Amino acid sequence: MTPTTLTPTTRIEDKHDGRGERERPARRLPIGAEVQPGAGVHFRIWAPNCEKLDVVFASENEADALEPLELVPEGNGYFSGTAASAGDGVLYRYRTGSGDCYPDPASRFQPQGPHGPSQVVDPGQYAWHDHDWKGLRLEGQVFYELHLGTFTPEGTWNAAAERLHRLVELGVTAIEVMPVAEFAGAFGWGYDGVDLFAPYHVYGKPDDMRRFVDRAHELELGVILDVVYNHFGPDGCYHHAFSSHYVHKERRGNDWGDALNFDGPDSGPVHEYFIANAGYWVSEYHLDGLRLDATHAIHDRSTEHILAQISRHARAAGGQRSLLLIAENEAQNVRLLRPHDEGGYGLDGVWNDDFHHSARVALTGHNEAYYCDYRGTPQELVSAVKWSYLFQGQFCKWQQKLRGTCTFGIPAARFVTYLENHDQVANSARGLRLKDLTSAARYRAMAALWLLAPQTPLLFQGQELGSSRPFLFFADHTDPLANSIREGRRQELAGFQSTTHPDLRAVIADPLSRTAFQESKLDDPADYRENPTFRLFQDLLKLRREDPTFRLQRSESIHGAVLGPEGFALRYLGDGSNDRLLLVNLGRDLYPMPNSEPLLAPPPAMQWSLLWYSEHPRYEGSGISPLEPGRPWRLSGNCTVVLAARPAPPRPEEPEMGSTQPEDDDVHPAIRRKRRENTDASRD
Repeated sequence: MTPTTLTPTTRIEDKHDGRGERERPARRLPIGAEVQPGAGVHFRIWAPNCEKLDVVFASENEADALEPLELVPEGNGYFSGTAASAGDGVLYRYRTGSGDCYPDPASRFQPQGPHGPSQVVDPGQYAWHDHDWKGLRLEGQVFYELHLGTFTPEGTWNAAAERLHRLVELGVTAIEVMPVAEFAGAFGWGYDGVDLFAPYHVYGKPDDMRRFVDRAHELELGVILDVVYNHFGPDGCYHHAFSSHYVHKERRGNDWGDALNFDGPDSGPVHEYFIANAGYWVSEYHLDGLRLDATHAIHDRSTEHILAQISRHARAAGGQRSLLLIAENEAQNVRLLRPHDEGGYGLDGVWNDDFHHSARVALTGHNEAYYCDYRGTPQELVSAVKWSYLFQGQFCKWQQKLRGTCTFGIPAARFVTYLENHDQVANSARGLRLKDLTSAARYRAMAALWLLAPQTPLLFQGQELGSSRPFLFFADHTDPLANSIREGRRQELAGFQSTTHPDLRAVIADPLSRTAFQESKLDDPADYRENPTFRLFQDLLKLRREDPTFRLQRSESIHGAVLGPEGFALRYLGDGSNDRLLLVNLGRDLYPMPNSEPLLAPPPAMQWSLLWYSEHPRYEGSGISPLEPGRPWRLSGNCTVVLAARPAPPRPEEPEMGSTQPEDDDVHPAIRRKRRENTDASRD
């Protein structure tokens, strides 16, 4: 199939009465309803299933409703036409030759939900204030994933905007918003979107979303949107009424529905639809990038993959602003990160489940289901920091196949790591937070490893407050679809045998209940600055941002060594001997003696100085044993210690050649006492 190419504004020409073509003002999108200044509203839709198509308008007073508009077929499956009297805010549907009426598949807003009429939206009505905003570059970013419906008690764009200053104080640089494309029901995760150009009406109006982004940019926060391009939702999707080619004819499915048709017959307009959607969010909502959900479920054998085309078009839509395109890819295929001229897709980053899985096993001791390939050992964690992906082509027991690709030479910042995200919190019996599945000290120690590693961190909403609010799976569907959702969720958790025990049945929330949704909403603590977990993350993010060695994000300059059953060291080589030593001990007190590991030796003429530790009383920790230069070390259990290389004080003169008497400052006090006793005895 020939690759589809779009520009940020695509020019469409209408045919009129068979007397030739008349050029229209440039459209922003190839399909949908668009306000044309001084000329009404231009409608265009891909509907090869239809022989006749009208636009019918809705109004509270039938007498005020506009006359239907008969669209003109273009001869290529598209229909178009202009309603001169229509304008911003008008409600409409498409009426087929059979008399059935449907919402617009490219609707910009569905004020009554996916089954109601579409609304004309003029994006030019909003006055933006972020003209000086330059966008985002990956290095130095700290992401924060949030779900609009549960981030605040109100669950709206306006309420969420009021909390953004807290994220700035924390050290977050970019927000990653879970999907907001219109979906059925009063609540849900958003991954079953059906009107991909329409922000979910429950969260607010389109301009509310624009104000949210505008406010974020005012605070120097970027905004990235999670988009789903691997399936349509099961309820409220009317694309099939206009074309049967959106879904692949081979019925290639995935875990959520039928695969989309990106490489079969008549797939060109499908490409166009999704490519335009990516650019639309960037251009009309000033978003700083996209997080592409489950890209391993996007099948395309075209000359140029749909993801590569999305990458090109989204960046063009962003103009001079820098964009970040992040992918979820369970197969861990680094081709997504390769540049276009090397046959890659040109994306900026990928989520890295390997780090999460290893860290979770280390903290909880449980490795059932898809955690079964992980041990959470010191060497595994060292490798995750050094190489990002753990599986780079080895055999995966859970999947019974080879998994992953080689990451050598790819900067660590391009891998997004997390201790929590929406999936990993919810994929448990009760949606418990990781901090509630381990000890507070072990959690703090692991948080330090995670946030000081060179990869790009992503926090999940409430994590910075040590929230114990669960994050459950929830969806608002009615029978018979509801039963299918329940069964699908049950099968998804069945791999975790602990969730199938009869004793848990009474406490596992019904995913179709409003209770699951309400329990997942965050509280609104007024004293967040005094929260010990907030302080922990705030201090670590400041260290990550301001320390000259940690902010380099250079995995090639990091070396690790195992010190014990649950202890290890990471040596960060800084510029000009400005080294850092990270000592992580997730077990009992550790005595690394003798200190024969070279990574523990400070640079020449330097000594290690305590820079930070996870058991500080500021975080409600219990303190640590002093690590004195030249003395045996005791690494406190369940603790991470950060040491910095500092100039050492002048040492006493070295003993003369041949002397067997070491300097007193270099020996243990007990040895000095014994030596004095021997000396006194000889004098007697």
